[in-house]
Amino acid sequence: MVRMKVKVVGLDQNTLIPVVVITDMDESGFIPILIGPAEAQAISMHLDDKSKPQRPMTHDLLKNILDELDVKVERIVISDLREEIYYARVLLKTEKGTFEIDARPSDAIALAVRADAPIYVSEEVAARAVISNKQPDDEEMEAFRRFLDQVNPEDFQRNLSEEGRE
Repeated sequence: MVRMKVKVVGLDQNTLIPVVVITDMDESGFIPILIGPAEAQAISMHLDDKSKPQRPMTHDLLKNILDELDVKVERIVISDLREEIYYARVLLKTEKGTFEIDARPSDAIALAVRADAPIYVSEEVAARAVISNKQPDDEEMEAFRRFLDQVNPEDFQRNLSEEGRE
């Protein structure tokens, strides 16, 4: 498995669909994953300490329930990629053992950032989906890489907040 981290949450410039970009730990490769607006906001809000909600959002509620039941989010794994759709598993540790729960990657990532749980991608998914920062590519991809190097979560939080007001 390949350990990953959340690099940024934003909007695809062509489609205006929210996207979460995860990178390997040395940031030599990345995977952009299209997600829903609510999940984009849930991930970016947690990454940006300044925009914590007054009341628990859905992923906060789930984390609070797990904490009360003494269940630990051990890790999440983006385990499969079929027909351009990513699949994830949440590994939960309890006193009765470890359980794997099917999840959308966006929900799994939102939970992982709250639980401070590691994010992994299976070797198979990594081989098919990781875009290398080192390989020469087309001009559009190079522009996207420069954009990722300069962007921060606050930029996207503003965009998501403005989109929600429309």
